Amino acid sequence: MKKSHLIITCIFFIFIFTTLYFSLHNKKIYNTEELVGQKISEVELTLFNNEKTFNTKNISNYRFVLLNFWASWCLPCRKEHKNLIILSKNKNLKIIGINFKDNKINAKNFLKEMGNPFFILTTDTKGKKSVNFGVYGIPETILVSQDLTILKKYIGPLNLKDVNEIKKIINK
Repeated sequence: MKKSHLIITCIFFIFIFTTLYFSLHNKKIYNTEELVGQKISEVELTLFNNEKTFNTKNISNYRFVLLNFWASWCLPCRKEHKNLIILSKNKNLKIIGINFKDNKINAKNFLKEMGNPFFILTTDTKGKKSVNFGVYGIPETILVSQDLTILKKYIGPLNLKDVNEIKKIINK
């Protein structure tokens, strides 16, 4: 009886050790960098101020589009906002804001206080549409060309280095 108990215990520990060993060497990091160079998904987004929709296929009407996923409750979004204002002044770029899982009144107050850099403002109240763009946290920003190709993806708040990189791309 004791010998079989010892064998079962040894098999159990070998199983645990093997599982942990192979798990440590298995990369499970969610990475969206492979989206760069791909075409964006066609997604219907609800406009912020009414129930009409904007389809991402209409991005092809503009030379370059910056999709910015943000929320009023997001402190890094507040930090990057001044950089969006700077970019919004460039005639080669249209910024489409996707307000992510936010209270509409708070979002309006945020834009009233900080300024509105968005050419088009949409909303994703449940966060389900943003998944189509590989967004898993905010702020995230995606630079898209007229042919709907993702040129760059920025995870986290845009900084001045990012602003200069975007300006260089869109002013070629």
